[in-house]
Amino acid sequence: MSSIEQLLSRQFQQATEAFAKANLVNEWQQLQQQCLHQLQQLALSSDYAWRVLCQWPQFFWHAHQQGLLDNTLARPYFHQQTHQLFPLSQTDFMWMQSIRQYRQQMMLRWIYRDVNQLSTLAELTDELSEFAEASVDAAIAYAEQALIARYGQPIGEDSGQVQKMIVIGMGKLGAQELNLSSDIDLIFSYPEAGETNGRSVISNQEYFIKLAQQVIRLLDQQTADGFVFRIDMRLRPWGDGSALALSFNAMERYYEQHGREWERYAFIKARVIAGDITSGQELLSSLRPFVYRRYIDYSAFAALRDMKAMIEREVRRKDMADNIKLGAGGIREVEFIAQAFQLIRGGVFKDLQQRPLLPVLAVLVERQLLSAQAAQELASAYQFLRQVEHRIQCYNDQQTQKLPSDEFARLRLARSLGFVDYAAFIDVLSTHRAKVSHHFQAVVENPQSKEQRTVSQIARELWLETLDEQQACLAKLGFSDVLSIEQRLQQLRSSRVVKTLPVISKERLDTFMPLFLESVGKHPQADLAFSRCLPLVESVLRRTAYLVMMLENPSALQRLISLCAASPWIAEELARYPVLLDELLNADTLFAPPQKEQLLAELRQQLLRIPLEDLEEQMRVLRIFKKSHVLRVAASDIQGTLPLMKVSDYLSWIAEAVLESVVVLAWQQLTTKYGYPIKLDGSIASSDFIVLGYGKLGGIELGYGSDLDLVFVHDVDSSADTNGTKAISGGEFYARLAQKMISLLTTATAAGQLYDVDMRLRPSGNAGALVSSVKAFTDYQQQQAWTWEHQALVRARVVAGDTQLAACFTDIRHQVLARARDMPSLQQEVIDMRQKMRDHLSSQAKQKNAKIFDIKHDAGGIVDIEFMVQYGVLAWASNYPELTRYPDNVRILEAFAQCGKLSIEQAEALKAAYLEYRARSHRLALAQQPAQVPDTDFIATRTLVQQCWQHLLSPHTR
Repeated sequence: MSSIEQLLSRQFQQATEAFAKANLVNEWQQLQQQCLHQLQQLALSSDYAWRVLCQWPQFFWHAHQQGLLDNTLARPYFHQQTHQLFPLSQTDFMWMQSIRQYRQQMMLRWIYRDVNQLSTLAELTDELSEFAEASVDAAIAYAEQALIARYGQPIGEDSGQVQKMIVIGMGKLGAQELNLSSDIDLIFSYPEAGETNGRSVISNQEYFIKLAQQVIRLLDQQTADGFVFRIDMRLRPWGDGSALALSFNAMERYYEQHGREWERYAFIKARVIAGDITSGQELLSSLRPFVYRRYIDYSAFAALRDMKAMIEREVRRKDMADNIKLGAGGIREVEFIAQAFQLIRGGVFKDLQQRPLLPVLAVLVERQLLSAQAAQELASAYQFLRQVEHRIQCYNDQQTQKLPSDEFARLRLARSLGFVDYAAFIDVLSTHRAKVSHHFQAVVENPQSKEQRTVSQIARELWLETLDEQQACLAKLGFSDVLSIEQRLQQLRSSRVVKTLPVISKERLDTFMPLFLESVGKHPQADLAFSRCLPLVESVLRRTAYLVMMLENPSALQRLISLCAASPWIAEELARYPVLLDELLNADTLFAPPQKEQLLAELRQQLLRIPLEDLEEQMRVLRIFKKSHVLRVAASDIQGTLPLMKVSDYLSWIAEAVLESVVVLAWQQLTTKYGYPIKLDGSIASSDFIVLGYGKLGGIELGYGSDLDLVFVHDVDSSADTNGTKAISGGEFYARLAQKMISLLTTATAAGQLYDVDMRLRPSGNAGALVSSVKAFTDYQQQQAWTWEHQALVRARVVAGDTQLAACFTDIRHQVLARARDMPSLQQEVIDMRQKMRDHLSSQAKQKNAKIFDIKHDAGGIVDIEFMVQYGVLAWASNYPELTRYPDNVRILEAFAQCGKLSIEQAEALKAAYLEYRARSHRLALAQQPAQVPDTDFIATRTLVQQCWQHLLSPHTR
């Protein structure tokens, strides 16, 4: 008996026992007589459906008798059923149990029809989508009862009318293309702000947030009967950690001011699926200009290229060859092709403003934007891939698109799709995916022709050892230390890794190495470039897809060689983290780092794709994001396309983007576990938390290896408990939030560490609380802080968190810095603190008679300039309050000149000295050298700085 026959025998025996237990022996015999093949197909395809069949034999018999298994159910069948079957009078337990059991029964019916080809793809996905809509509607109706009884109904402050929830379905739900085991992407909204009219009054926003939380609980919570739908809320404005529901005004304002290209892309499929449908459609109409421009949107090409590159990078990074949705030639690539045309031309061609995918392909043919053959190949591939997706998911009701690795599971999958074996199935699947991949590569393709490269015969024969005179050949290619390079090449060839490479990997290496040798040999510093690049080649021998990437992109290889030759730091980063090689593909992005808002949007988009509970993947994405963008800055720095000030700006912006995301991730994890903190006025905190950056981060002067000097501040009732079932005090909540953030930032993973974090500048230093309340922070700064702490405050600013609290901090900082001080005492304290630092940190303190100049700590160096700036702000801001406006040294020096406290010549000279020091420090960091130079360097600059020090801080100036 074959393995398939054994499986069917076991499955049918289980069903026989289940029907017998339900006193349906005759009925089971009739079912086997009338639809044996269909039952065998069900047993073969889905263990989950067979378990449900055995659990609910009465339902299956009834469905067979009533024709539910053979016929499509027209809308609004499920809306009617959910309201009849799940009355509002039930308890929470009963309501949740009954809808989950109903979902199990319907899944049995859907899977039975799908695996037996009794429904089309469109019929199946529409029924699934309608059931999701009806479930959300039913959950709203059930959850509203308790809320209205307690708070009354929400009333609009402008219209005076009762407000209703609006639920927008995104993604496949919005397009009515839901999967058999899909989550649903939702956005909750409501028309107007206002408050409820009950005895206990709350704001409309709080009411609808509570309602949204209940809807999610009723449908998403896992019980003994499973779940109804997994609900994903990350596509809402501001994403994780933001309010679950926003008013129409807030929604419109967000997309007008902050909406990004990827959100336009997402909103193509947006549809009102539950709640107040009419009002919701008005909202979507108001957002349509955000999604569809009124012209052919050529500006979208660059954004789409970036999105396309991001998709390709993600596939490479995560090894998604077996993922029929996310892998090359998968479902997502078909969706991208259709939606790319919609985003670019949908504003002009209204017939492209459709949600389902297949009708869009037809319109593209009509508009001559896509050939009939391409559209037909894409449509066929999409339908086949979706059918495979459903088979994979129905196997055990899991949200996955990955092909099975188990041999028997592979055979079952192939047989369930009508193939004789897995190999036959893979042949057809590969053909479809190859066609999709071909069309995907053609969409929004960069018009530049691909560079053609030929490799010299000498380089090829040199690597393959078919020439006798190895050293002479290396010399001909451009190398000098030919003996050393010959030895390194021989070590590589004879290494255990190379000898054990699979055939295809060895072929890739043999193709790559001649090109590599020829390209390195042409570099002016060929020996140096070779020694720095070879460790990278060795690090990717088990991942030769990176070699293929460079083979197909010779210009990327040239950039790799140039950058590694210029900076050992870059060479080491690429060797340790080859995933960064993706950044070399596009010179336009490599040498032009994005602006701060683009950084924030890009990181948020990457994190949106990660399940909320997958902390490991979140940490990986954060680290690769940071390293990728720091690499871009370093490349631009070396290339000379970024001035010094912009280098520090970008490094600071990268840190801010990371911190913003870390705040959101930590907030979401803490609120899920403990609920929300309570403000002093008794309302629920929406964040009420800020991250202060001090030092180089605060001064927007971050370097390549800088750590982050951080201080955390909150504005809630520290003693009041959070509103979750597992409540803790507000003070403890924010302490844990800070600990979570520090862990996310500092934990060493396979992708490295984000940043070192220094918290010693918080009130009372290491002895103080990890997070201060606004009041405690203010009191400390005004009554207890030392002068050096006020010096540090000069370079402090909010780098992440709540905007209202940020404004409050700005006021506090100004008040502290601008107060009148005793000038002789201030001057002496600054001089004493500077001398203390020199005694411990200068080059002479570390080594007597050292012939070096420490750019940062020695007399006339960076710290002298920083101390002069800090002294000037503390000394003069009481009369010149504008001096507290900026936290960075350059703009403060300019302000000194504007208010007459320094001459223009003095200010410009100090600025030039400061920028000169920082530029050299950056170069030394990229060369992996300490910020020290021979003491014969910077003599004139050091003398000028010391003269300014004497002018400002010598005793005669008191």
